[in-house]
Amino acid sequence: MIEKSELLRVPTFEGLPDDQLDWFLSHSQEVTLKPGDVYLRPGGPTDSMIVVLEGQLQVRGELAGETVVLPFETGAVTGVLPFSRMKKSVLTGRAVTDARILKFPSAKFPELIQKMPELTQRLVGVMSDRIREVTRLEQQRDRLAALGKLSAGLAHELNNPASAATRATSLLREALHRIKNAAQALGRHDLTPAQRTEIEKLEASFMQPSETSLDTLAVTDLEDQIDSLLRSHGQSDLWQLAADLARRGIKPEVLESLFSTLDAEVARAALVRIAASAEIANLLIEIESSTSRISDLVRAIKEYTYMDQTQAQSVDIVKGLENTLTILNHKLKRGITVHREYNKIPLLVNSFGSELNQVWTNIIDNAIDAMGGKGELRIRTYRDDTCVAVEIADNGPGISPEIVSHIFEPFFTTKGVGEGTGLGLDTVQRIVKKHRGSINVTSKPGNTCFQVLLPLVEGPL
Repeated sequence: MIEKSELLRVPTFEGLPDDQLDWFLSHSQEVTLKPGDVYLRPGGPTDSMIVVLEGQLQVRGELAGETVVLPFETGAVTGVLPFSRMKKSVLTGRAVTDARILKFPSAKFPELIQKMPELTQRLVGVMSDRIREVTRLEQQRDRLAALGKLSAGLAHELNNPASAATRATSLLREALHRIKNAAQALGRHDLTPAQRTEIEKLEASFMQPSETSLDTLAVTDLEDQIDSLLRSHGQSDLWQLAADLARRGIKPEVLESLFSTLDAEVARAALVRIAASAEIANLLIEIESSTSRISDLVRAIKEYTYMDQTQAQSVDIVKGLENTLTILNHKLKRGITVHREYNKIPLLVNSFGSELNQVWTNIIDNAIDAMGGKGELRIRTYRDDTCVAVEIADNGPGISPEIVSHIFEPFFTTKGVGEGTGLGLDTVQRIVKKHRGSINVTSKPGNTCFQVLLPLVEGPL
């Protein structure tokens, strides 16, 4: 028989009157468990509140596609609680150590509420804590899912310029080898100042970027002309050089002057050196462009996450929007046209870390999904009295009137498992409210617009 003193050691029952404790114990059942004993099975009824008198229990199972493990130590209250709508268990409960539990039947909850109002109030607090913990786990899972999706996109975005730089570096090594051999070949000939000047003049013209972009047919035709010219001067094995020169738009008549002032062997060496020099210049531009893209992405990531910065600070709304667009570029570039209409004067708001960027990420990502990856995204910022207004609109199919009123509700989604960022518009709304702002949405086919209003930083702008 359980003594009242033992029940009073459970924090939830501490200080309750003796008559109430007697009534509770009279309707409870003591159960002894061995390590591994199962007291709760998936699909089984949740018909008891459980008080852990001694030992350790563990609840394990799948929630929203994720495995959760919840421990319950001596003094914990678990199982079904008053006002809970849970009818069947989706988890497995078992003893981790030798344990003793007290089971109170849920059928007696109506009487419990009347006879033990203080305990009922405490149990509501326990259930609230449980809801907060489940919500925290859900939000953590969603954030990890969102981070995984953003990381995958960023990895792709970083990989492209990194691969381009690596490829260009490899080609650069080959070009340097060719230019070295060509320079040595030229060094074996006693060139006149006029010949050296002609080579340098031609080399300088090759180094200039092409002013026009030729289509495939024009390049092929030009390659044939250059190849014919080289063959006419006994250079029948420079077909690759002809292709490289054609892609740069070099005209055959430009090469003719080289062969008119130099003998065939010297002209060949000069041509190889000049072409290699031009290729090196192009490769350096490609490497510079690729590494610059990587630097821009790293900068955007750092600013997006507010790394190495204090939590709360004044931020430029446009800067945050642009960083978000950079982060989501891997999805935008597949078919989304972005139209920007920004306020000319910077609009500053107080931001808590990267939270506002989570708002822009969620809304923009939802818009991309709504348009099926193809359409127009319109972003507008302007001053509205003491607030900055941010409007993010898309020309997708719109949100049906039946759904619009629910989109900010916790856990509401129209997407399948694993789709979207997982942050949820309820999280967006909470972040906006935390910043003392408001969020509204209007939608019709071809125009869905989210408007976010945030207080401007006080003082002159």
